[in-house]
Amino acid sequence: MYLTAVGLLVLSLGAVFVVRSFGSESSADGLLSSKCDEPTQVKLSTTPEFQPQLDQATKALMAKGGEDGSPCLQFTVTAAQSASVAQELSTGSDSRPDLWVPDSSLWVSRADDGESIPTVAVPSLASSPLVLVGRTENFANTSSWLGTFADTQPALLDPLKSSSGALALLAIQSERAKTSASNSQVAKVLVPLAQRLGSMAKQYTEVSGPLSKASADNSPVVVPMSEQAFVKYQDEHPTAPLKAIVPRTGTLLLDYPVVVTAKNNTQAISDAGQALAAEMLSDAVGQSRDDAGFRDPLMSPLGEGRGVGDITQLTKPTAAAIGKVLQSWTTLSLSAHSLAVIDVSGSMAEKVPGSAKTRMQLTIEAAAHGLGLFPDSAELGLWVFSTKIGPESADFKKLVPIGKLTQGHRQQMLGQLKAQSARVGGGTGLYDTAIAAVREVRSQYNSGAVNTVLLFTDGKNDDPGSMTLDRALQTLEGLKDPARPVRIIALGIGPDADETELKRLAQATGGQSYVARNPTDLQDVFIDALQNR
Repeated sequence: MYLTAVGLLVLSLGAVFVVRSFGSESSADGLLSSKCDEPTQVKLSTTPEFQPQLDQATKALMAKGGEDGSPCLQFTVTAAQSASVAQELSTGSDSRPDLWVPDSSLWVSRADDGESIPTVAVPSLASSPLVLVGRTENFANTSSWLGTFADTQPALLDPLKSSSGALALLAIQSERAKTSASNSQVAKVLVPLAQRLGSMAKQYTEVSGPLSKASADNSPVVVPMSEQAFVKYQDEHPTAPLKAIVPRTGTLLLDYPVVVTAKNNTQAISDAGQALAAEMLSDAVGQSRDDAGFRDPLMSPLGEGRGVGDITQLTKPTAAAIGKVLQSWTTLSLSAHSLAVIDVSGSMAEKVPGSAKTRMQLTIEAAAHGLGLFPDSAELGLWVFSTKIGPESADFKKLVPIGKLTQGHRQQMLGQLKAQSARVGGGTGLYDTAIAAVREVRSQYNSGAVNTVLLFTDGKNDDPGSMTLDRALQTLEGLKDPARPVRIIALGIGPDADETELKRLAQATGGQSYVARNPTDLQDVFIDALQNR
């Protein structure tokens, strides 16, 4: 279960990680009970949309301090985005709250500074399921998050700064236990999505931007967001043509835990967090919480038929899963500065068993399809190689220089790809080409992008006049620069590709190799390679 029962709210759970970037601030000076002479001072940070609920609860708690055994507490409540608080905590900043209520416990695993580990005092003060919002016609396929994303145009808030964006990615991974989606199926959706959003001058940080696009006639845009944010949007835009759904696989939740981030007096601060949780369960605060669109910690549906009603919960992701997904997104969303290098040796003319196409034709199709995954801001170039096909008998030939994928550049790439054919009798000048390609990308290095050589070949080095493998590896090792990495992503095609040789060449640059023994699988292998570049 994603949330524990109310009876477990007072249990102390695992580590939490936070960052603090204070915005508005409120305190309750003058509201303290007269019975409290020396109250415990508590600095409390929370996400902006939840601050009104905590203001109400802390003021009520302070007003009755010292009565009937209630604690004497003085709260100062401030608002900051959860991701920013997590980031600040992870740097070990002394400027930190005593208690933190992020909108999602996913940020707990992002705030460890390596010395003091924040702990969860209360698992949840409220909850809100992640929903998908869009026009009705966009929800013909609601079988899964992945299926809906594949059929629409998802507009995520920045997953590195927003819980709704991060939870949408995590939902796709969590539901795989039910859908059995392959890595390739997931990559086909996430690679172009990450490239598209990563290429934006400024990624979405507020739902107002993508919601305005989702409302337009015939818009394919769908927006992952919390049910609470959607209910608020409906209240403010009652005629908007948008609905919220939860895919049939289920959803993840924003859970608003209470996290102890103080370095000192932690027991007293934890006790304050538990007292705050008890106050949040009072009838007055509970009604206010529901009115604002938040569910209780048990995920009870909102009153008056608002929201999406009963939901199925996906398994809560582990800290390791959260870290892996966000790290993958960080890499995927970076722009590309890449040189595609395609083998046109004689063996590429061989027909693929069970197919009417040659290795060359399937390679060109995979490369052309891959080209479509990159946004206009990506930088790509194209070479082909065999033996002695370039100027001065070079084993490679430069067809399209590395440049931004403007419409003209993209068409030039596609035109050159489709014009290629295998060179009858041509060998495979793999080593000299790999080294030259790495040097080419290095000479135009883009520090704001992933710099790679995408090397397609169906065999192994077949050039009697070239250097040895050991010499090639030594040369590639000598070109390595940790501050300016250029990695080879090697894609072997068919049964004759030398997996060991390609692996060693790629690893010499810090890259990776992949082999599609059946060339008809090359498109899927190429997408996997892009996901792990």
